[in-house]
Amino acid sequence: MFISPMLLETAPGPFSHSEFIFEPKVDGHRLIYSQQSGTVRLYTRHHNNCTRQYPELVLPFDSDIILDGEVACTDQKSGLNDFEAVMSRFSTRQPSKIQQLTRTLPVTFAIFDILQYKGQDLRNLPLLDRKAILHRLQLPSRSFGIVPHIEGAGEDLYTQIEARGMEGVVGKHKDSQYISRRSREWQKVINWSYTDVFITGYKKAEFGWLIAAPDASGKLRPAGVIEHGPTPKHKQAFRGVCQQLVVEEDKNHVYLQPRLQAKVKMRNWTKSGLLRTPVFLDFIL
Repeated sequence: MFISPMLLETAPGPFSHSEFIFEPKVDGHRLIYSQQSGTVRLYTRHHNNCTRQYPELVLPFDSDIILDGEVACTDQKSGLNDFEAVMSRFSTRQPSKIQQLTRTLPVTFAIFDILQYKGQDLRNLPLLDRKAILHRLQLPSRSFGIVPHIEGAGEDLYTQIEARGMEGVVGKHKDSQYISRRSREWQKVINWSYTDVFITGYKKAEFGWLIAAPDASGKLRPAGVIEHGPTPKHKQAFRGVCQQLVVEEDKNHVYLQPRLQAKVKMRNWTKSGLLRTPVFLDFIL
């Protein structure tokens, strides 16, 4: 059985509130763990079955249960979640390769909510009551963990998260019921990084600005695509300038002289030197 997950609104910034609990935001992908009649199935937030990708998580609890959390990999050097690693696990389909990766790139299921247990639907209970039930569970193995939380002190937690270079903080109202849609009862605060880039082209079909950033030698290298952030005014200003900067084009892209510079926020740099989820903030004049 699949239950569509409760989704987060974005808070304008770190906040503290006596009616909220705060958790570290796990940098992985959402996972609904469903055990029905003793059979375990794993689903992404979009109801895609990913059971075979994570055999180390196909272990039963003492009774049928539905859990919500994130599946994540940990970088052994930094101790931080490695988003690229868990995406590598998710995209692997070959059984022999999956078995190999369970040893070399193990995942953890970081659980933060319990939706059903022993035949009872728990979604209408207040969040802290659900948390109490969750913390009484006997976990099947060390591949399972429960996300810790604190009450009230969201800004203090965010300061610690920021210092450690972690993804961010999630604030949840203590009495929130579990609803399968986006809600301000649950809010996220992302620990963004900021950098400056050059706009080197754009997509012809859907919106997207190609970007580049200087490497250690100062040479510009491709750094990804901006797909989010520009307002209609930004896009209009871009169209007014870009035709003077065109150097060549192909079937899908138009390439520009690297004259336009922009400030962006991002999750982090990927191992291949690209910006993860770059969001346009403003042009640099």
